[in-house]
Amino acid sequence: MLGTGDVDYMDPNISYFSIGYLAHRLWSRQLYTYPGDEANNTKAVPDLATGPAEVSPDGLAVTVTIRDGAQWNTSPARQVTAADVVRGVKRTCNPAQPFGGLPDYLDLIEGFANFCDGFAKVKSEAGAIAAYINKNDLPGVQVGATPLTVVFRLTRPASYFPDMLTLTAFSPAPEEYDAYVPASAELAQHTISDGPYQIDSYKATKNITFSRNPSWKAETDPVRKAYVDKVVIDETVSQESTQQQLQTGTAAADMEFNNFPPPAQLPALISAKDPLLHLGSTASSNPYLVFNLRSPNRAMRELQFRQALMNAINRDHLIQDAGGPTLNPPLTQVLPKEIVGGEQKIDLYPYDVAKAKALLSEARVSGTVTLKVLYDPAIAATKKNLATLQQDLKEVGISVTGVPAPTADIFSKYLPEPSVAERGVWDVAFAGWGPDWFGNAALSYFKPLFSGKSSFPPNGSNFGFYDSEATNTLIEKASAAKTTDEAAMLWHQADEQVMKDAAFYPVSSPQQPNYHAKQVHNAQYISLIQNFDPTNVWLDPQTNGG
Repeated sequence: MLGTGDVDYMDPNISYFSIGYLAHRLWSRQLYTYPGDEANNTKAVPDLATGPAEVSPDGLAVTVTIRDGAQWNTSPARQVTAADVVRGVKRTCNPAQPFGGLPDYLDLIEGFANFCDGFAKVKSEAGAIAAYINKNDLPGVQVGATPLTVVFRLTRPASYFPDMLTLTAFSPAPEEYDAYVPASAELAQHTISDGPYQIDSYKATKNITFSRNPSWKAETDPVRKAYVDKVVIDETVSQESTQQQLQTGTAAADMEFNNFPPPAQLPALISAKDPLLHLGSTASSNPYLVFNLRSPNRAMRELQFRQALMNAINRDHLIQDAGGPTLNPPLTQVLPKEIVGGEQKIDLYPYDVAKAKALLSEARVSGTVTLKVLYDPAIAATKKNLATLQQDLKEVGISVTGVPAPTADIFSKYLPEPSVAERGVWDVAFAGWGPDWFGNAALSYFKPLFSGKSSFPPNGSNFGFYDSEATNTLIEKASAAKTTDEAAMLWHQADEQVMKDAAFYPVSSPQQPNYHAKQVHNAQYISLIQNFDPTNVWLDPQTNGG
């Protein structure tokens, strides 16, 4: 696998990035996941679980039984247990690097908010973190009647909770992880696998090598076939070089990793109906521009200024940079149409230079404003988008300077760090978002991204620190809605409020292009990882192993 960039964290309980999920697919198992079957790739199936979750009549208790024979690659091999699941969930709100999707379930699991409040006061050291985890009970996640049964207790019925259990955050964690700070570089060098592969070596931003996990038993894993013996990921190859090697049959090039065909080449590949090219649904908002409301740049805190930006940016230009509207259908609101069903389109900010200038006057912003835009120059479309922003915003007297950083750093060192935003390192950042699970998943957009203080980083992914009482109220009402129709109406109202507040600028809900070499067979696209499932492909024997 060839690509540019890295996982965010080599820690399943903390990873919150599609490329992290892609790597974890090889060596980490979840209670439930999505099958390597493109026709059903958004329908959750049991992974470590023996079957569907058992929900109590009142909807407040959800019980999951773990497969007997699923093992850690310890010496000797050891059964994965319910206690490991409890440990994994507890780790997600550790004080060193909490899971970015905590707002999804922080107030849903009984006692979890109090548990996390106490955890936040603990030193970010391995010993202190382990002591807190092991000495403090979590009422909402308990070992059940047997060592292989875990019981989740909820504060309110939530029909979406069983689907939420596909999150890697709910992955079991072995007791050996107590020796390391969660998501740390040290832990990344001492991973323990319960999947078909194990990590032989990992050099951040350079390479990852996987080989077969001798403790994995195929009969305990209904999802991963694990046909290949070894997976080598080279994280130093550009989009252009990756595409060239895949198309020309280079022996050491089979699939992409955090890469996809360069936008400039996609029209020709689509026109030629190249059978090795695949366009897959993402149900995502990608890219979008997040506005830093804590920036020392006073203009960013002015509603009229942000609304002016929304009118001054030409969405069509940004979409053309990424390959055009066929690949990147425009998105002018929070929710892509696949998330809830029956969404009503919201388009409050058509491209209008005159209106942008008028709003700038209302914002009482004097002189030339310079915006610092955080972006990854290794991504061709994003690099073009920066130039497009510079050109578009220049028309209304706004200057743009780029702040370059690798994607892995953007989502681990920049956006999740409040101090970076408060120092004004960036004013606007390119980001992207997909649902944390599939189905009725509007909550997985609004809770992590727009639900006020509870979603502020590092606990959430509200990277711009947007906080609206009106929006927060609508989110809470929608979360507690008794019917899907009622929820859909409330989610639309929340969507409209976020857009009125100009909290961010959505660009498109893209289809994900992926390309693979001709020797790769059974390339099954999975929306969650936005790539082909590496655990279910096989290679021609004549072109095997590079």
